Amino acid sequence: MKILLFGKNGQVGWELQRSLAPLGELIALDRNSSDYCGDFENTDGIVAAVRAVAPDVIVNAVAYTAVDKAESDREGAELVNARTVVALAKAAKQMNAWLVHYSTDYVFDGSGNQPWLETDVPAPLNTYGVTKLAGEQAIIAADCQHLIFRTSWVYAARGANFAKTMLRLGSERDRLTVINDQIGVPTGAELLADVTAHAIRRVQQQPELAGLYHLVASGETSWYYYARFVLDFARQAGVDIKVADAGIEAIPTSAFPLPAQRPLNSRLNTNKLCASFNLTLPHWQQGVARMLTEILGK
Repeated sequence: MKILLFGKNGQVGWELQRSLAPLGELIALDRNSSDYCGDFENTDGIVAAVRAVAPDVIVNAVAYTAVDKAESDREGAELVNARTVVALAKAAKQMNAWLVHYSTDYVFDGSGNQPWLETDVPAPLNTYGVTKLAGEQAIIAADCQHLIFRTSWVYAARGANFAKTMLRLGSERDRLTVINDQIGVPTGAELLADVTAHAIRRVQQQPELAGLYHLVASGETSWYYYARFVLDFARQAGVDIKVADAGIEAIPTSAFPLPAQRPLNSRLNTNKLCASFNLTLPHWQQGVARMLTEILGK
């Protein structure tokens, strides 16, 4: 099996290099790759790379994820998240290749308090969500064999993330304010990569498993309780955390306005994924604890 991976140096792409390597020949690209184009701002170059490599599976771990910047740079977000994905999906169809793609809970409007199903009607609140939904729809319309995984609150030991920000601020300040009315699931890039590799193996034998799936860790939390977990873990690991529990204030989203509106309910129902691929997904705290152990060196 020949696999073409785009976005090798992102949080998810970095883990995918590890998880996909045992499946066959892996060609991993980023925007600076020289042998083939990996720059999603160069749509023609991406299509040329697919045709030159002629892969059995294409994995797209590239996305424009600057949620607030997208509000003033709609053109950039549309190019990376939608227009190039359209061309990629059409190329996958022409080459008879599988396309694996990642999407987001931000395709929903965040109403209610029940985990979103794959069959629920999307209604994104911001440009990022609109462009990611357009990418999903393009893949489905192209009728290529595909796996689309919607996920939420992605983190990894590599690169910046919410937990690292909380560790830094918690060691510098004696008071923190953290949003408590957005509910979702922190999901590790390592989990996304491992499930992706498992799913690719399965669909080679059972192509009827193609489609759209929700993929997040189990459980749920708010950014506030996520921060509390991170700081409590660090204290127990011997890290000098300045802020006390009483100094962490829960605030509503309305108290922290940003250019892009965020959904309050980012829960995703993973029953379809677990049943289709015979999976039991770990609790979010397990993955975050592993990540913290790695970055704290404890």
